Amino acid sequence: MPTYRTPDVYVEEISVFPPSVAEVETAIPAFIGYTERARKVLTNDLRNVPTKIFNFAEYERLYGAPDAPDIAVALAPEGTGFVPTVTPPTPTYLLWYAVKMFFDNGGGKCYIVSVGSYADAIDIADLTTGLEAVALEDEPTLLVCPEAVQLGATGYDTMAQNMLVQCGTLKDRFAILDLFGGGAATPQDPATLTANRARVGNNHLKYGALYYPFLRSRFNHYVLPDESNVNVTVGVAAAVTLAALGDPAAPTTLNTAAYNAAKAALLDHYVVVPPSGAVAGVYAATDTARGVWKAPANVGLADVVEPVVRLDNARQDELNVDATTGKSINAIRAFAGKGTLVWGARTLAGNDNEWRYVSVRRFFNMVEESVKKSTYWAVFEPNDANTWVKVRGMIENYLTQKWREGALAGATTKDAFFVRCGLGVTMNALDILEGRMNVEIGMAAVRPAEFIILKFSHKLQTS
Repeated sequence: MPTYRTPDVYVEEISVFPPSVAEVETAIPAFIGYTERARKVLTNDLRNVPTKIFNFAEYERLYGAPDAPDIAVALAPEGTGFVPTVTPPTPTYLLWYAVKMFFDNGGGKCYIVSVGSYADAIDIADLTTGLEAVALEDEPTLLVCPEAVQLGATGYDTMAQNMLVQCGTLKDRFAILDLFGGGAATPQDPATLTANRARVGNNHLKYGALYYPFLRSRFNHYVLPDESNVNVTVGVAAAVTLAALGDPAAPTTLNTAAYNAAKAALLDHYVVVPPSGAVAGVYAATDTARGVWKAPANVGLADVVEPVVRLDNARQDELNVDATTGKSINAIRAFAGKGTLVWGARTLAGNDNEWRYVSVRRFFNMVEESVKKSTYWAVFEPNDANTWVKVRGMIENYLTQKWREGALAGATTKDAFFVRCGLGVTMNALDILEGRMNVEIGMAAVRPAEFIILKFSHKLQTS
């Protein structure tokens, strides 16, 4: 209180409103992987530096184009035309496709961590360095590493488990994982699924979700602007590049026809990519349109032709519910007339009644982080009833708003949540002497209707 000594009129403003909770964003992924370049001003000045971008054009400006491995095209003359045979490459570097699918499926801002260039072999040490760099950033809420599946069994195990450890340690992010071997054209048998479930370990499972199978994207294999990475063989002649075949300095009718046939054949082949990038976009779009408490499932995927494996209910049974390990795998399925949909909403802790669903885990992440950051003002405040009332009122106001938005279940706020803080309630005298202020928060989070059962029966005629 100020001390008044001079006669005058003094004005004092009294604060009567409690502080408010500022909600953190929920769908800001950090993509870790290899890029063509990592340059903002100087060469490699963005290497292993988490950098926020806001659109795909910015990604290409800073990190370049996709990798362009060699593509072989054989043209067998037939009549006046050609029968093409394309030998498409298997892309090694997948980050460009993951980021593109993220933005095309509704994603907004994200972080990019370039750990190397296309001249480097994919290595667990590089990806681990990038993951450690992300740990120092506070804003990312999702972790995505599409190239983890290229590491081999041991490397994938290490990377997947390290991602879950970071999420479980920081408690403010969630890992989107691709099932190891999910790009095979045939469904994984039960023994393979069990082995691949084991790869993610047994710790921090509630902080991650696993998706299967890989997706046949709408992206054709990348052809360099000078077309030098496409090698064309016409009949028994020696192979030439597509650029040489279409050289305007030496035009021939044969060359023109062969060039057009080769270009047309390339359009029938698509890059197969892990689903994590597209799923991250679905998370972001769902959070924006409905809220983080809405399960990111039953949503169509853009830039996708089809999953590489067609799943039915029988095959999804062994993915969605696993009695042995409890590790659920979320299926991506193609439905007639609906396209390709995300058809699973479980975390890896599929048998955990508290943390079974992705939406519940991510909603608690958001509330915990929002309340934590908004409560810093109370550190070193008097640990008395005045402070307790302010903290309790701040959190109750925030959760009331979430209840009105549909994030919490209950006919009244009393049914939907509780906030407790006070001497004899959450603290004893020793807690206060030791400087602790305990706040207990309980929330009845809404859960997805995963199984809808319609029951029909005959009714006897009564009139």
